[in-house]
Amino acid sequence: MKVGAVIITMGNRPDELRALLDSVAKQDGDRVEVVVVGNGSPVPDVPEGVRTVELSENLGIPGGRNIGIEAFGPSGRDVDVLLFLDDDGLLAHHDTAELCRKAFEDDPKLGIVSFRIADPDTGETQRRHVPRLRASDPMRSSRVTTFLGGANAVRTQVLAEVGGLPDEFFYAHEETDLAWRALDAGWMIDYRSDMVLYHPTTAPSRHAVYHRMVARNRVWLARRNLPAALVPVYLGAWLLLTLLRKPSGPALRAWFGGFKEGWTSPCGARRPMKWRTVWRLTRLGRPPVI
Repeated sequence: MKVGAVIITMGNRPDELRALLDSVAKQDGDRVEVVVVGNGSPVPDVPEGVRTVELSENLGIPGGRNIGIEAFGPSGRDVDVLLFLDDDGLLAHHDTAELCRKAFEDDPKLGIVSFRIADPDTGETQRRHVPRLRASDPMRSSRVTTFLGGANAVRTQVLAEVGGLPDEFFYAHEETDLAWRALDAGWMIDYRSDMVLYHPTTAPSRHAVYHRMVARNRVWLARRNLPAALVPVYLGAWLLLTLLRKPSGPALRAWFGGFKEGWTSPCGARRPMKWRTVWRLTRLGRPPVI
């Protein structure tokens, strides 16, 4: 299988980007073709053979990654699998691309693989980086219902069938939107603990827009993908969880501002998932109400 990689960068981590590119170049098997997208910024110096695309404005994470997909032809059709990697990450082992090839070859219905993210110094995997409710054991691989945006592999046939990431989300929950559409089309998603991306431990709230985007996109996610009867249940559960976490006053105001924006602004086409997909999600351990 032909494997490509899409990396988006703001141009502010040249050393980390170079280390990531070196780790991709060292992968066993056939060469992994790489496209680096400068998301509203110039691309730092990259090794010979790495393609670059420089955008005049920041299109956000999904928008930048979609540009990278199209650099491999419509829906990435020039390759069979695309890796999506954060520019401050690092592939921990040389066999990750080969493991991806084997996973997709062995399972024709496997559409997406989510890698394990581990801190390079401690080896720790944060609970939020295990894409399932039962996340206490990050070393257990399993079927899941979503995936990690900056450490994953996607069969390009999935992108051709259900489309790419939702540009309008800009940041937050774009992976779950694609995951739900893929599951609704009959594809499966695996979390693989043996496919590892080293990444420094961080908090998502480090981004200034975090609380607004998370709330707005949560509403958009429900409006776009859930059967009408589940929309209030899903959003009600997340409202309650947010309040139970007791965010600061400014964070809560930003969250409610985003929640309101999610209802009052366009979210793209609505394509509610089938009820049998709801049941599949439930059997996989995460019904689409939480």
